[in-house]
Amino acid sequence: MAITAFGSIGEAAVAAKIGLIYGSDDGNTETIAFRIQARLGEENVDVLDVSDVTQMDFASYDKLILGIPTWDFGQIQSDWEDFWDDVKEVGFEGKTVALFGLGDQFGYGDFFLDAMGMLHDVIVENGAKIVGHWPVEGYEFDASKALIEGEGLFVGLGIDEDQQPELSASRLNKWVSQISHEFNLGYEPIELDD
Repeated sequence: MAITAFGSIGEAAVAAKIGLIYGSDDGNTETIAFRIQARLGEENVDVLDVSDVTQMDFASYDKLILGIPTWDFGQIQSDWEDFWDDVKEVGFEGKTVALFGLGDQFGYGDFFLDAMGMLHDVIVENGAKIVGHWPVEGYEFDASKALIEGEGLFVGLGIDEDQQPELSASRLNKWVSQISHEFNLGYEPIELDD
């Protein structure tokens, strides 16, 4: 359900929900967004395409999940790129944010998940509390702007639908369970084999 302006859904109802905002050109990131929603429950998560949102939509949620793929040589997905100046103006103070990114670790191993790292840096600078860090074990890449230096973690979940699609369901199950605790949701997500 897209929200076009602050208050188009009652503030209390929105505050209790998670806003999941993604950008997708080929549909992979969109598919992952809806797979996350299925685990957390459609009634608990509003899925929004970044091409349809405004700064006010970000303000409507205390908990956010942001999804961004990395294109080619470390480029930001086109809809996120169009919104980039706006997201730099969003105040994330008091918001808890989890990130997921898509990338191709073999085809673009020098830039794996770079866009997720760039988005992380912008929202942290604007006050976001980040949850959902994810271990780098099981991935093969040369460099990534999404790495937390010295910790063996990405800033969010890494998904590689090009090289490791068979691992996506188990990674999503584990990560969604992790963030449900970090978000203090008070319920267990559904595990799926999708």
